[in-house]
Amino acid sequence: MASDLKALILDTVGKYHQQVTEDRVFRPGVTPIGPSGAVLAEEDRVALVEAALEMRIAAGVTSRKFERKFARALGLRKAHLTNSGSSANLLALSALTSPQLEDRRLGPGDEVITVAAGFPTTVNPILQTGMVPVFVDVDLRTYNTTPDRVEAAIGPKTRAIMIAHALGNPYEIEEIARIADEHGLFLIEDNCDAVGSTHRGRLTGTFGDLSTVSFYPAHHITTGEGGCVLTDNLALARIVESMRDWGRDCWCEPGEDDTCHKRFAYQLGELPAQYDHKYTFSHVGFNLKGTDIQAALGLSQLARLDEFGAARRRNWARLRAGLETTPWLMLPEATPESDPSWFGFALTLTADAPFERYELLQFLGARRIGTRLLFAGNLTRHPGYLDREFRVVGALTNSDIITERTFWLGVYPDLTAEMIDFVAASIREFVATKS
Repeated sequence: MASDLKALILDTVGKYHQQVTEDRVFRPGVTPIGPSGAVLAEEDRVALVEAALEMRIAAGVTSRKFERKFARALGLRKAHLTNSGSSANLLALSALTSPQLEDRRLGPGDEVITVAAGFPTTVNPILQTGMVPVFVDVDLRTYNTTPDRVEAAIGPKTRAIMIAHALGNPYEIEEIARIADEHGLFLIEDNCDAVGSTHRGRLTGTFGDLSTVSFYPAHHITTGEGGCVLTDNLALARIVESMRDWGRDCWCEPGEDDTCHKRFAYQLGELPAQYDHKYTFSHVGFNLKGTDIQAALGLSQLARLDEFGAARRRNWARLRAGLETTPWLMLPEATPESDPSWFGFALTLTADAPFERYELLQFLGARRIGTRLLFAGNLTRHPGYLDREFRVVGALTNSDIITERTFWLGVYPDLTAEMIDFVAASIREFVATKS
């Protein structure tokens, strides 16, 4: 029978996984130590194969199940799976341009406060929707901006705030949410690097009008490619769903008809009466959906979210302890009253360091230790943005320092204590040669 054959295939997949992952031995200087990476177990491989056997190749029942479970994990009412975290950011900001928001609707020329030192996909949607980024600087220990910087940037055209939690470290989100509320601004939390982090005991991603997550393999859990937009606001959730799904007005699941029992009872826009609701479009939208295959992996990964967060915290603390007394390095700090589920470990060279950043990165690379810069550094200095309209409030001094002297190292769950100790010892060894 097909069910017996399926059980045999999945059992074989489990055994295959055990064979290809056994006997992993760390060899210092030979085994790569990546800055990030997915941690995939037997259950993940089986989940992917099971979804493939059932030919769940589009968004469907598994996607909806994952959305419900992920929203519940963050304590929010709605989550919408997307094909990437970048798409999630584009979708979240685009949703705020909906005509259904009436006087609160965002549009071209409106300003959105963000930071210069981050990843482009937090900023690009502002430009892609015809709005204007307002850049502020960040702190050099937390790598986040501060409430005073945000409040100082608010002007007569400011309509929203869209900022990412840096490397898993929450910014002072409760205070910034209060500022947004007092000034009538929308707040989008880019939570792509910080799933499981908390500020004042509350999970990041739950303070804003909308929040976004990435499920790319570098992040806290993975669906391969993939992302998510979350909210507690049901009106915004409906707009997000419509704009993700071509802009359609209908909310039937794919393959379903007449969920509302009024499929031919609408008259919307300038369409004729009784026009098919399944093909009525209330937004100029996209197709940014994920797939059930991605969602199947996401469901398997979600069961380990707390485990992964604990490993990230443990690795970060061990690496910091190993570098505590190393000269010429500015060590990172958690934002007060926060418990980060760290994405990475940032280091900034002091101004008097007797070596350049690239020298240290080359040394680490020769030992198979992966590093990354803190994304764009000062984004306003990149060629793609030089001819774009933006506003800067205050000096971007620290963003420039990050551009010149900052990098980060991995703390993701697949790294062992032995690997972390080797990274710390390698940095100490390099610095000692410069003393």
